[in-house]
Amino acid sequence: MKRYKKYIMPYWVYFVLGPVGMIVEVLGEVFLPWFLSQIQDKGIVNADVTFIIGIGVCMIITAICMAAGGVMGAYYASKAAMSFGADLRLDIFKKIQQFSFKNIDEFSTGSLVTRLTNDITQVQNLIMLFLRLCLRAPGMLIGALIMAFVMNAKLAIVILVVIPILVAAISIIIRIGYPRFELMQKKIDRLNSGIQESLVNIRVIKSFVRSDFEEEKFQKLNKDLKETSMRAFKVVIFNMPVMMLAMNITTIAVVWFGGNMIVAGTMTVGDLMAFTTYIVQILMSLMMLAMVFLNSSRAMASLKRITEVLDKEIDLTDEKASCKDRNVENGSVEFRNVKYRYYKNSSEWILNDINFKIKAGQTVGIIGPTGCGKSTLVSMIPRLYDVDEGEVLVDGIDVKDYSLRNLREGVGMVLQKNVLFSGDIMENLRWGDENASDEEVFEVSKRAQAHDFVMAFPDQYGTELGQGGSNVSGGQKQRLCIARALLKKPKILILDDSTSAVDTATEAKIRETFSTSLKNATKIIIAQRITSVMDADQILVMEDGRIVDQGIHTELMERCNEYREIYDSQMRREVTA
Repeated sequence: MKRYKKYIMPYWVYFVLGPVGMIVEVLGEVFLPWFLSQIQDKGIVNADVTFIIGIGVCMIITAICMAAGGVMGAYYASKAAMSFGADLRLDIFKKIQQFSFKNIDEFSTGSLVTRLTNDITQVQNLIMLFLRLCLRAPGMLIGALIMAFVMNAKLAIVILVVIPILVAAISIIIRIGYPRFELMQKKIDRLNSGIQESLVNIRVIKSFVRSDFEEEKFQKLNKDLKETSMRAFKVVIFNMPVMMLAMNITTIAVVWFGGNMIVAGTMTVGDLMAFTTYIVQILMSLMMLAMVFLNSSRAMASLKRITEVLDKEIDLTDEKASCKDRNVENGSVEFRNVKYRYYKNSSEWILNDINFKIKAGQTVGIIGPTGCGKSTLVSMIPRLYDVDEGEVLVDGIDVKDYSLRNLREGVGMVLQKNVLFSGDIMENLRWGDENASDEEVFEVSKRAQAHDFVMAFPDQYGTELGQGGSNVSGGQKQRLCIARALLKKPKILILDDSTSAVDTATEAKIRETFSTSLKNATKIIIAQRITSVMDADQILVMEDGRIVDQGIHTELMERCNEYREIYDSQMRREVTA
């Protein structure tokens, strides 16, 4: 728990003032029954109106102080909890931003969303509840017990019999509830993952008329969460009836024994009234503590999940980098005996014995069947993945010796899955350079063949994009992503099948831009269409995680059967078409 101290210290005043306000309220609750007994036993019995008025004024002042203390306690408790939660949420988000692809793969997206939202909310609620009740409940319990024993020690023994029984019952409820709440949070993960997948892929669902299937799948996830939640809350349900039963039995016992004492003349009516109120306060304080403990069982399950994210060791860092201040200057790339596998206990290599050199400013094409490791290979350059064996060099320096920021600043990447963000087109393009002028944005858009269709929109560059760029076509999305990468002015530009949705004429214009505007940048183009890489300075042919051959188009046509087969099949289709 020491790690969470830093979320408390900046707001320690709130963490102190919240309970202080509750103490004021508790003091009032402890003294009010005593004031009431005094009115009954001294004011009413002696018909002393002045005494009754005096005590009444004290009760009014006490009530006002209680109200002020309650408001202050609730306000500062809320402020402390919300501040704690906001800082914790920010730190978790920052930690996730540092995750490598491998780290992210270990958590589902839905799980991370749940941990950032629902789990932190549970912790916030516990803190708020704790600050409001941590002193109020024990204070009321102790204060009421003291007053009860002061008024009648014999009758107070009844309470001492009930308290251990209630504590035992609450402990059993908490012990059963904790694992059930932990399981419930996991079911929320699954539901969130299902919702996210359905919403992101809503167009695919509609195009395949699979709404019924998705509804059925969601219904199963929803039902599963409901049943798991019911199992968890069934335990909590027993808390209130057990407490109320104990309260009623204790009250009946106190009234019975207290009534006999009144008849015997050893206790006054006012004292019995006050004593009964103290009994209720004691049991109510136990109920409050039980509520804190029950909520803590769920919050602890959430806190455990939050800690898993915070404690996750990031497997890809630049802590040991020896050239942290070095920037990518030329853009030469070299792979030396590179091997990589996704699962470290697997015997199957995704990349095996990869060796090649790319000179600064060259255009290199990579071609091969789907799943042969092309995207994984280029992901090694900006260190989205780290090699298991061998080295990846940029400008003759191992990529592990650069700072991640400087390395990735020098690499522009248009991924196979094009991603745009909510906001307008201008905001999306300025991801490449947030300080770029409008003229620079227009220029790169023209080079990426995006300017004309953007200007055709009513709001032009102010056009709002839906989530993921859902209101532009696949080809338009690709061109916007290329423009964004061009604005970055990278030393190395990686295009991962990023013109697959663009017609050949437009693609030719984009390639012409690469050879003129990016003359000094290294271009690495992954493509399925052989026409996209035919004119490259070097072509790598991949198959089953290996480079089976490399060279220029004419050389590969002469000696590489795999390349020639791809060429023949594609050219034949074009002629037939």
